[in-house]
Amino acid sequence: MSSQNAFELNKGPQLGSKSPEGTGGVATDEDHQPTLLENQLCVSDFLKIQSAFEPSEPCQTICMSREEFMQRMTEVVGWGTNDEYGELFDKVDVAQDGFINWDKLTSFMLLALYENDERAKATVLPQWKDLEFLPTKHKDTIQKVIFLKSSSRYLTISKEGLLGIWGENLKLQETLPIISDATKLKHLWVTSLASLENVNKIAVAFTSKEICFYDLLSKGEFPCQYKLQGLKGTPICMDYWYNPLDANESILSFGDTTGKVQAIVFTTALISLFERPANAHEDEEVTATINWTELLSGYHKCCYTLQHNLHHGDWVRQVTYNASLDALISSTTSNTNTVVVAWREKSKTPLKMTSFNVAEGIHAFDYHSRLNLIATAGINNKVCLWNPYVVSKPVGILWGHSASVIAVQFLATRKQLFSFSKDKVLRLWDIQHQLSIQRMTCSFSKSQDFGCLFHFDEAHGRLFISFNSQLGLLAMKSEASKRVKSHKKAVTCVLYHSVLKQVISSDEGSTVSFWMIDTGQKIKQFTGCHGNAEISTMALNANETRLLTGSTDGTVKVWDFNGYCHHTLNVGQAGAVDISQILVLKKTILVTGWERYASCKTVGRAITVFRLQNFNQYFIQPEKWKGGIQHCDDILCAAFLPPQTLVTGSYDGEIILWNNNTENAHYVLHPDYQRLLKSKWDTEPQRLLSAGRSHSAGPGSNQPTLGACTFDTDTKCNNAVMRLCVLEARKNTAETGGANLASCGGSGYVRFWDTFKKQLLAEFLAHGGVGSIIMSTDKSNQYLATGDQDGELKIWDIEEYCLNSSKSKITQAPTLIRSFRPHEDRISSLEMCEPVGRPLIISSSADGSICVTDVCGAPVWNFGQAKHWQIENSFSIPKRDTNLMKSEIQEESIKEIPLPSKEESCLDLPEHSLLDKKNEDGSTYNVRPSEVINLGIKYKERNILKKKAHNFYNSEVIQKSSSAFRSLSIGALQDLPEVKKPAFLRDPEKYFREEPKEESFQVPEPPLLSATLKAVFDEKNLFPKEILDRERRAKQLYQETSSEVKIKKK
Repeated sequence: MSSQNAFELNKGPQLGSKSPEGTGGVATDEDHQPTLLENQLCVSDFLKIQSAFEPSEPCQTICMSREEFMQRMTEVVGWGTNDEYGELFDKVDVAQDGFINWDKLTSFMLLALYENDERAKATVLPQWKDLEFLPTKHKDTIQKVIFLKSSSRYLTISKEGLLGIWGENLKLQETLPIISDATKLKHLWVTSLASLENVNKIAVAFTSKEICFYDLLSKGEFPCQYKLQGLKGTPICMDYWYNPLDANESILSFGDTTGKVQAIVFTTALISLFERPANAHEDEEVTATINWTELLSGYHKCCYTLQHNLHHGDWVRQVTYNASLDALISSTTSNTNTVVVAWREKSKTPLKMTSFNVAEGIHAFDYHSRLNLIATAGINNKVCLWNPYVVSKPVGILWGHSASVIAVQFLATRKQLFSFSKDKVLRLWDIQHQLSIQRMTCSFSKSQDFGCLFHFDEAHGRLFISFNSQLGLLAMKSEASKRVKSHKKAVTCVLYHSVLKQVISSDEGSTVSFWMIDTGQKIKQFTGCHGNAEISTMALNANETRLLTGSTDGTVKVWDFNGYCHHTLNVGQAGAVDISQILVLKKTILVTGWERYASCKTVGRAITVFRLQNFNQYFIQPEKWKGGIQHCDDILCAAFLPPQTLVTGSYDGEIILWNNNTENAHYVLHPDYQRLLKSKWDTEPQRLLSAGRSHSAGPGSNQPTLGACTFDTDTKCNNAVMRLCVLEARKNTAETGGANLASCGGSGYVRFWDTFKKQLLAEFLAHGGVGSIIMSTDKSNQYLATGDQDGELKIWDIEEYCLNSSKSKITQAPTLIRSFRPHEDRISSLEMCEPVGRPLIISSSADGSICVTDVCGAPVWNFGQAKHWQIENSFSIPKRDTNLMKSEIQEESIKEIPLPSKEESCLDLPEHSLLDKKNEDGSTYNVRPSEVINLGIKYKERNILKKKAHNFYNSEVIQKSSSAFRSLSIGALQDLPEVKKPAFLRDPEKYFREEPKEESFQVPEPPLLSATLKAVFDEKNLFPKEILDRERRAKQLYQETSSEVKIKKK
């Protein structure tokens, strides 16, 4: 639901207290001055200036005086006056040394360019989309909105104790009630929420003077792990900070209704937040009760407390800890000690406090570390800017609001500030000029009695404003740039069609586009494929003759390349489902996803299967997956490992191995544990699985949460499996060991697994501090491409990585070939292909662009750009020594080649299914002949190896047992009892002696046709007599008439 008129936008500045009269926008007098010399110099001019400072010997440094600089520059550059170069010299020589060198000049120019860039950022006005309300399930006032960076999820909590979990796409995934076993829900209010991201927990404050700690990685229900009791006042605001360099160090600060500001400093957060009872490990569900007096007495060695009472009984409205100041900042609505800064000079010592007095008090504040400013939202309609070291008066006052200001927040990347007033007016301020550069008014209910929450997620450009139980979203439009956009909306998926050499892309607007990989030209486009619903993923069948699109409307559609829909697969059963992946196999189509507003917790944890034998009608209903539900969280991805292994990954970090033929799960892989699954007839599979997952996370363990306990930083706290890549090119991993499966997750890590030995071989941090990542690999498994939320793309060389098994886990990353940022927003999909015999990487992004580049550093090309490229010229193929290539092929052919099993040989055959039938409209496809397709060297080598393997097979060479039968016990064969020979073996002469040859009857050759003819054929034998007589009379008549005509002419 969107409200186009919810906000009325007024662009243009509103004069502040220090703004000069007549100033329009953020323009100053500098805008009317002539252009400075340093702003007119181009790159070629700087090269000339650099040549003037180059010494004749490497160890020398050329210095110039003012006169020398003026004279030399006018000669070298060729333009500009002596006075202009003299002014430039004075600006560079700030210390008045009387001379400058190349280092001083470049330092000045870089600083000037940086200031110009910062000034330009401060004057850019953000453009906003229409305000929309998110469909929440909250019934009471929303108290807090936070973003979990490690898992890319949003959390909302309301007064009645309902916790909402949202995806990064702002779709409600799950709602969980926060239940207290001591107090009924109707008598309990939630006052605040804080996220402990380094240990994957949240802290919730209640009106019962309690703070409860919940584990985000818990399975099933949402149990309370710790309960802090015995507080003197009701905590109404909380904040959490942890050290990104040492996640064991963290601080939870909170303020209460008695005016106290208190903080708990954790020293070993990754090991344990608090001391637990010795018998806690016996029952996982036991909640450890922590009394506040125990913390004050120092009983808990893993933490200590800080507190002050300078607010003298006034309610503490906001509290936070700032690492750059190493101080606790808190505020109240009182006019005395309104803002208190409590400095931590040394650990476990009394705090040193300074305070600011603001008339009528404030509602909120925010601190900008780069500007070293504290902004306060005053009840007196003013926004004040304070230096934390100057308490006498503010350094600036922003005027413009006509009602009390209830929220302020800085834009960290710009010198700008948001402020929101009680009359529902939002202003954006330029801090440098202290001007209101943007004003937005809200036309909602005029009721004065409302609870309002203000939160700006700068990383995603999202502004959340809540009015009681309603949650409004104001999304910032992407800044206008010269970048070419391939789609009008965010691109969700990209595929490569190897036969047609085309790139297929989809977006949030339900549009599918087709592009030529050779030139980047769009050739066709299908619009409204799923109405207005977003296309979340796509897939091609084995022969690439059908395109499957999955949408958020809960359906998967099967298309041909003329835009005709052949089938609709009903995944969601008339409900909205976010489909994460479509996997097309030989006999089935598997779909993974989760229901958007699922009341049942098992939705999304099961595999939806469609069997191709039932594709005899348009609407196809799913069938039951025989293996049932084994995952305890939403399945995010799947992959197929030939010949019969299905691999699925879920949000909780588990990777389950299935037998695709029997559809039964047999093993669970996790970074912290591996466990064998029992058969489907086990009566308690879920209980066993939960026990395995919680093996190291029980209350008796020193580890607070699974997945967070063994890691050094917060980047490893989340193990969500976002992508799975099967390394099919590694054929001999069953015998030699090594990784044949790669996974990447929500923490930026890439992991390599050996599915035969059920072992985690390696993990490395590919992208730090950016949340979830995705990846893709080429067919030869030589390169691995990874993309993150910031649009950065990295290419790794994994050809020699984890080829052999090892006892210890490898943490060293493979060789990084290339790292660059082709997109401005989150990379949504990656695809690797080899259309010109060289690996290319195709990436799509939420910024609407699709890019293609190669591995070694070629330019990045955008699909949809005006200038088309020629892929043969843009991505040149490196030349190889033919003799070396031949020797490599010969060496490979000498190596031992395992015999293909029967199942593997069947997979090489082309699949013929109902998906491959001819279009109903009778259209056919123009497929390029094999001579036109550019086959690479690897393809030729593979053919040679196949031929060699065939020769070995015909020669009956004994090889090792195939990996499919690795679990069979092969021992010495028992001696068989002597068997009586049959009669034909005892007396072969009787049964197989040769019979005497009899004279064969000679068949005479037939005579020639000419010898058997009695007479020669003529017309009399061929036609009836009547016809011949009629023709004879006609000839006579013709001769008579022709003779008469000749006589008359004479």
